Amino acid sequence: MPVSSRSGQQAYVGLGAYVLFALAILAGVSPLWAIPLAGVVAAGVAVPVAALVFRLRGHYFAIGTWIVAEVFRLLASQVSVLGGGSGTSLPAAMVIAIAPSRQLRDFTEYWIALGLVVAVLALIVLLLRSRYGLALKAIRDSELAARCNGVDVFRTKVLVYIVTAFGTAMVGALIFLQKLRISPDAAFSVNDWTAFVIFITVIGGIGRIEGPIVGTVVFFLLRQTLADLGTLYLMMLGLVAILVMLATPKGIWGLVVERFGWQVFPLERRVVFDERSAAPD
Repeated sequence: MPVSSRSGQQAYVGLGAYVLFALAILAGVSPLWAIPLAGVVAAGVAVPVAALVFRLRGHYFAIGTWIVAEVFRLLASQVSVLGGGSGTSLPAAMVIAIAPSRQLRDFTEYWIALGLVVAVLALIVLLLRSRYGLALKAIRDSELAARCNGVDVFRTKVLVYIVTAFGTAMVGALIFLQKLRISPDAAFSVNDWTAFVIFITVIGGIGRIEGPIVGTVVFFLLRQTLADLGTLYLMMLGLVAILVMLATPKGIWGLVVERFGWQVFPLERRVVFDERSAAPD
């Protein structure tokens, strides 16, 4: 991907979460309806942000997106009606409105999360199999070559950035709906919403849809196994990432593809020649 949607993505996780709490507490909107609305608001915010950050290149772009996330965090900490720097909790009445019992609420949130995963995966597949997906691959390989072949590099990057903001904000809203409490430090956490995501992508496999899925399974297995080790847990995650990068730079799923050729979401494009038109008269 030419657009590093993982750089500073905590900005839209936190934004989506805060939009959900703001709509629920200040406007009385049902938290469940606030999830898609959070995505819409984040997509709207992403338009001027994209116009700003895409003036930067390379490492400056990554730094710029992290600065945007920090600005969002500082702004959230100034909203006193949402608890300021200490945060706030979702009112009990709204929690009960979602479902009368904890078990039923967890059941509802589970199916919403599953539906959101399926929708996001479908959107990614459709995007990558469209002409925009082909343009993204061209931009990844060489922006100059893509531009010379008629690709509108800036518009394509902005489109992907906005779509990413839309999906990330809904995920952030759902995460903090499940937590029932929000604070600036938690909502815009670099470790939780960027560092761990990079880890998941690296060990699973960069450049393939299946990679982050495999990486997520591995990450949660490691977390369940090593979480009681405290600080050593983070060191073990780092060691696993280093070992995977040394053994298979393309990630676990990249190794599977090389060995067995398996693809759950095939996205490659191949040039097919018409033998009849190529044959001499």
